[in-house]
Amino acid sequence: MQYASIREECLEANLLLPKTGLVDLTFGNVSVFDAKAGVFAIKPSGVPYEKLRAADMVVLDLEGKIVDGNLRPSSDTPTHRILFRAYGQQGVRSVVHTHSRCAVAFAQAARAIPCLGTTHADHFHGPVPVTRAMTEAEVQGEYELETGNVIVECIGSTPPLDMPAVLVRNHGPFVWGTSGLKAVEYAQALEIVADMAIKSLSICPAAAPAPDYLVNKHFFRKHGAKAYYGQ
Repeated sequence: MQYASIREECLEANLLLPKTGLVDLTFGNVSVFDAKAGVFAIKPSGVPYEKLRAADMVVLDLEGKIVDGNLRPSSDTPTHRILFRAYGQQGVRSVVHTHSRCAVAFAQAARAIPCLGTTHADHFHGPVPVTRAMTEAEVQGEYELETGNVIVECIGSTPPLDMPAVLVRNHGPFVWGTSGLKAVEYAQALEIVADMAIKSLSICPAAAPAPDYLVNKHFFRKHGAKAYYGQ
């Protein structure tokens, strides 16, 4: 099977989505990028997770051309493509999109997920941002491609692995990582911290963000050149 490695990795990551409770029905998708080959594998559109096989994963280049596969790729493929074009040389190898409920609640409220504590800071270096509203022209034009563009615009100069998630306003989260499994892990962490934030804000709507010194301590003990957490 051509591109077997990224197809297998892509399948494994996609199958984790329903197991983690991150998706309902056929919502959501994972892609995996091979920077050397300049191609990525992604879940086919609308196929139930229990029926997916590695050979079903569709392989495309960064111009959006299908280079291998018999099925139609996810409708979100152009968004994934824009993110790999922007961040594929900065360590991003996998992108996950879900409609996980707590993260979507923040996206629908057009509100960033505030960094209220250390669980959040262990994974995301500050509040998880929400994009601006997409314009009518963007939605009526190349919608999924423009979705990728507003994510890149939202991240700006922030290193993508410092903030491996963005909430697309009125839509939901896009999350990324250095592998399929790591990207799904971050998608799961995002849903956990969104749930925690909703509960914290319901108890105390004026809850203050964690101080920068605490956020920095927790984030950089797990990430970067001076990380010391774990084996």
